[in-house]
Amino acid sequence: MAQAAQEFEKVLSSSDTSVAAFDEHKSAVKRIQHFLHSTPAAVPLIVLVLAIIIFGMTIGGRFFSSYTLTLILQQIAIVGILGAAQTLVILTAGIDLSIGVIMVISAVIMGNCAVSYGMPSVLAVAIGLAAGAACGLLNGVLVAYMKLPPFIVTLGTWNIVMATNFIYSANETIRDTDVNTQAPLLHLFALSFKVGTAVLTLGVIATVVLVLILWYVLNHTAWGRHVYAVGDDQEAAKLSGIQTKKVLMTVYTLAGLIAAFAAWVSIGRNGSISPSAAVTDYNLQAITATVIGGISLFGGRGSILGTLFGAMIVGVVSMGLNMLGADPQWKVLLTGVLIIGAVAIDQWIRKVSA
Repeated sequence: MAQAAQEFEKVLSSSDTSVAAFDEHKSAVKRIQHFLHSTPAAVPLIVLVLAIIIFGMTIGGRFFSSYTLTLILQQIAIVGILGAAQTLVILTAGIDLSIGVIMVISAVIMGNCAVSYGMPSVLAVAIGLAAGAACGLLNGVLVAYMKLPPFIVTLGTWNIVMATNFIYSANETIRDTDVNTQAPLLHLFALSFKVGTAVLTLGVIATVVLVLILWYVLNHTAWGRHVYAVGDDQEAAKLSGIQTKKVLMTVYTLAGLIAAFAAWVSIGRNGSISPSAAVTDYNLQAITATVIGGISLFGGRGSILGTLFGAMIVGVVSMGLNMLGADPQWKVLLTGVLIIGAVAIDQWIRKVSA
């Protein structure tokens, strides 16, 4: 018996130990598909570069002037911040239609606290930020604990917050001069400085810094990985031990806080504080930047850097068409094409993981 075992071991040791392998020859299209799947920000970056090249060749040197490029950055600062907030929500397979009105009511609260009530500017800003976070918290509670669809919840809170904004403010605009005189801190992000021939505002710097911080958090922290996991498959995330309700709560609350921060930046950008800004399509602009930036509406995939690129794409297209003297409706048309194209590309890229 022992001799038989030794013979078996001898034969086994001399046998072929190589593992069967199947060579999969990927086509160029497949390789591109895999690259875009692993690098979500690549598509909007490519589109952005192409848009700059096309308008640069069409318009000429004027388009590449430091004035034009910095003006584009200043124009997209608010949308970029709101897009960052929207990105967090969409990554969890949700959507927040109330982002824009949360920003407006936060600005109105900051302005009234500082100008009308005579509070210190720092306290006024803190109250405005807290108000935005509270609105986001309400959305989070309804989505995470009441299990209501994000679209319905935020559609409802959009109406509630917008009506509250008009009732509270009596639709009275706080003038630029009053803010400047009594609460100059509210105009902090209007401060500008030169980098060579370019003029940048603190609002632009704040947008870029915020996006970079969120990129790091989403890619290098446990919380960030949990956000992607919840968006990819909430039930699987729950079974793996992730506290999905807590993640959703923090995401919506943080989105509200970021919207309130956008309010502070918007005061510096606009000067005055107008409650009627609630009717502006900030929600649509934020969603547009997010979708064009390659964030999947199905959740769990995308890079927040893509959102910044998406906002820049819209800014470049808008500025380019304005400089060409084109009908403003061409901007609307091209934006629609970009949105449909972005979703189509996302569907094509998602086939890799199917």
